[in-house]
Order: sequence, then structure tokens, then C-alpha cells
Amino acid sequence: MAAEHVALLGPGKMGAPMGQNLIKAGHLLTVWARRPESAASLVDAGASYQPVPRELASNDVIIDMLQDLTQLEPLLTGPDGLLAGVTEPTLLVVSSTVAPQDVRTLAARVDRETNGLLSVVDAPVSGGEAGAQSGTLSIMVGGDEDDVAQAIPVLQACGTPVHCGPLGAGEVVKACNQMVVGITMAALAEAALIAEGAGVDVGLMFQMLSKGWGASAVLNAKHRKVIDRDYSNTGAAKFMVKDLKIALSEAAQASRTLPLSTEALAIYQGLVEAGLGDDDLAVVHKYLAEQTAD
Repeated sequence: MAAEHVALLGPGKMGAPMGQNLIKAGHLLTVWARRPESAASLVDAGASYQPVPRELASNDVIIDMLQDLTQLEPLLTGPDGLLAGVTEPTLLVVSSTVAPQDVRTLAARVDRETNGLLSVVDAPVSGGEAGAQSGTLSIMVGGDEDDVAQAIPVLQACGTPVHCGPLGAGEVVKACNQMVVGITMAALAEAALIAEGAGVDVGLMFQMLSKGWGASAVLNAKHRKVIDRDYSNTGAAKFMVKDLKIALSEAAQASRTLPLSTEALAIYQGLVEAGLGDDDLAVVHKYLAEQTAD
């Protein structure tokens, strides 16, 4: 595809490797970060650094990889805000994991304030830091057909984008993904506790699970952390609280109850309250071990 002018907001653990892949794909990348040093690796690879959000509005596609919409909001408003700089059609891709209705509210607002010049699609990602580095992320896209058609060729540099439905649909699918990830990680932690208590080799137990119906991407990514009790952060456990709340809110709107997700939320909230929220998701193993100790 032809090179696009792409802006990236938030070159963090996920955003930075995504930016590297956008550069490798030939796109002309401009990066916004709170601190210039956060953008240094991308600038070294050929990106431009732009500290003024207003100046990003001239890009064809703007990808938001900030933690949530509360971090995006200050970049939108004011005389130096992104919205003030929009003078021609531009696409904002929200790849943060947020509530579907919040994306729809944002889209309606920016459409109104830019006279329809700034469109929004949601495109949350899954695959972790490793997937961001290898360009193999699963990218769940929601939005109007024309907007999605513009976003997908750019996002293909980072993984496999799939149009999941209208605006907000990508966030719905991501919420479902996070439900499965959170519940599966807790189940793997409990399985490890059973094996440990019975004197069975935990690595062997996980190896057997990987060859049967207990296999999963979560098992592949996290089993070694559980075995080694290595809770160094490749994805903070505290974010699962936000993600499960989004899933439960969506379920409530459809008058559905999700007992497993409700219990998982209580576990991760307890983990955060215990001061473990900044550790890796696999730290649920440590938390559950402490909760069940005599």
C-alpha cells in the first residue's frame, strides 16, 4: 500500500513496538509522548517527535495507544489541542481498551466539534508485548465501512485487523477477550496450586495441559512465569480490573449476569488491594497462594 502519514499517541510497551512496525511498513510516523525520551527509539528509527497535539491533525491516521480516554482528553482540547488543528478529513483510531459506549460518545463529540472532519474507529489489540514486537497482534476493529477501510491497511503493519461491526464492536470483542484471559489466568494459577500441594511437578502439569484441551495462548505465554514465580511486568495485573468491569457493564446492559467474570473481578480487585497490581498478570498465582495458605 502507499505510505500514509501516521501519528502515534503513547509509545509505551505496546505502542513503541507497534510504531517500529509502522516505520518498517514504510509509513511516515510522527510520535507524541509526554516525555521526549519515550519517543527516542522511534525517532532513532526514522519517526518525528511532535509535542504539540494540534500539529498531529495533519496526519491521515492518528493511533491512540494511551491507557484510556482520560489520558486522551487533554490532547484533544484547548488552542493547542488536536481538535483545534483539524482542517481536513482525518481518522482517529482508538486502540486503548475502553468501554464501547465511551468510544461512541467520543466519536459523536469530535464529529460535532470538527464539523465531521475527524472520524473515529475503535481498534483495541490483543497479543501482548510479544505480539506487538512481532507484528502479530489480533486487532478488533469497529466503525463505519469507509473509516475501517482506511484504518485496516495501516493497522496491518501491526497484526491482523478484522472488522467486527459498527463503532464500539471492537471494544466489545476485546472485553470478551479479556474475560477469557483473566479467568484463564486465574484457573492456571489454581491448577498450579493443586499441583504444588500434591507434590506434582508444575512444569510437567502445564506441559500436559498444553497437549490437551487445557491448551491456550495464556498458558503458552504465562506458564514459565508461574513456574519461576517471575512476576516481572509484561502486562500489569491491575488493568484486568478495568477490563472486567467493562465486560460486566456490557453484560448488564443486555440484562445478563456473568458469574465467572464477577468472581474473577473480585480476585483481581483483591490482588490490587494487596499491592500486587503493578506486577504481571501471572501474579494472581502469588495472590491466590497467599489467600489459601494456612
